[in-house]
Amino acid sequence: MSTRAEEVLAGDILDEPGADAAAILNEGKDAALRGWVVPAIIGSALLMQTLNATSINNALPAMARALHVEPLRLNLAITMYLLASAVFLPISGWLADRFGAKRILMIAMVLYATASAACGFANSLPQLVAFRLAQGCAGAMMGPVGRLVLLRTTPKNELVGAMSVVTMPALLGPVVGPVLGGAIVTFVSWRWIFFLNLPIAIAGVALVRAFVPNVKEQAVSPIDWRGILLTGFGLAGLIFGFENLGREAMPPVAVAGLFAGGLACLGLYWSHARNNPHAIIDLSIFRIPTFQASVLGGAFFRLVPGATPFLLAMLLQVGFGMTAFAAGLMTFISAVGALVMKTTAPPILRRFGFRTVLIVNGVICSATFMVYALFKLDTPHWLIMVALAVGGFFRSLQFTSLNGMAYADLEQAQMSRGTTTASIAQQFMQSVSIGLAATLLHFLMVARGETHLTAAAVAPAFAIIGAATLLSLFWFLRLPADAGDEMNNRSR
Repeated sequence: MSTRAEEVLAGDILDEPGADAAAILNEGKDAALRGWVVPAIIGSALLMQTLNATSINNALPAMARALHVEPLRLNLAITMYLLASAVFLPISGWLADRFGAKRILMIAMVLYATASAACGFANSLPQLVAFRLAQGCAGAMMGPVGRLVLLRTTPKNELVGAMSVVTMPALLGPVVGPVLGGAIVTFVSWRWIFFLNLPIAIAGVALVRAFVPNVKEQAVSPIDWRGILLTGFGLAGLIFGFENLGREAMPPVAVAGLFAGGLACLGLYWSHARNNPHAIIDLSIFRIPTFQASVLGGAFFRLVPGATPFLLAMLLQVGFGMTAFAAGLMTFISAVGALVMKTTAPPILRRFGFRTVLIVNGVICSATFMVYALFKLDTPHWLIMVALAVGGFFRSLQFTSLNGMAYADLEQAQMSRGTTTASIAQQFMQSVSIGLAATLLHFLMVARGETHLTAAAVAPAFAIIGAATLLSLFWFLRLPADAGDEMNNRSR
């Protein structure tokens, strides 16, 4: 943008003919970039992740056969990706501040696509897990850094709308992923699921380079290496603990040691961060009610979206015997419901406010998820698809509400570490949700005296996890009635 245009946008009055018109034009262009162009481009980076994640979930049974492992063990490839993301997330905000968010976003997209290609060439579960770890490290930078660009270039009263736009390309992944992944697995090879990210990365880097502003902090705080190590080992211990809970891969003493070590590291981090102004995760922001409710209360809700693709793949393909393509044709409707909701979220939040939406919609999300436990082999497919579409709609509304409210009361100086903290919590809960779902299926299978997974063992898991999400209401009910109203343009 020219210097003269910047002066107009800064509020200077130019006494030249046509200056007002030029100012209005530039303001319009700036609003368009801020309102939908930049959010849509940032969403293209998230598209790679969601397309990959939803395709893999639908391909798990076929991948298990090709790699000669049990289907439940393939959840390790998903969990390790999320673990790497959670461990590497704390450094993403500092890198964006130090080197510029635009540059880091482009580098992350290239690294993610490269690691994806490596996953496509994996010939064993250990190889796949190793490449997924690399993919997770790159993915850790894309989401938080993209959101950081959005937060620093968008006024708060436009943020909910911008976040709805940024998630639309990302939601194409869940819409296209199950069908495309199922078709690839059924008619070609699961390896091509990973190769799909290459053209998306090329287009995404070109668009980011052309349109996304390079925002960074003027004064970059020193990097907190001790905090990164403590949070990394702490999260790794807990995630590995959940991953091996009740399994035969590790003795019970070792699993208990993982939990104890993880909790000890997080306790040491709490002691380290209390009086450290440069701590990688700013614990003081948890004193903000809206942020606390979004992250801590939202953690229980995130059990559902984290476990849904994995449980549906196990139910429809392993339990009901569907092909990956047939299962994908059914489950993609959930993402269609989520995509439809994105256009209605801002007016719903303006009308009812964050608190009311989170409470009422939280109950609806729990109920719709528990309904999945009623699916049987002879349940009409159209009825399953209706239930999945309704569930996707309301879960997406809850996601938008939680993500928007997290930043409602943060100051600009808190945005970087606030974004990092929220992202770590999200990735951690996704990892835990998949690990818990796999562990729950194992216990249900053992309780039924079965040696192989069946639909009867999968169904109760939906009811148990759905009921657990109601714990989030403890935080939502404590919110003030006008929580986050500034973001919704609601009068207090």
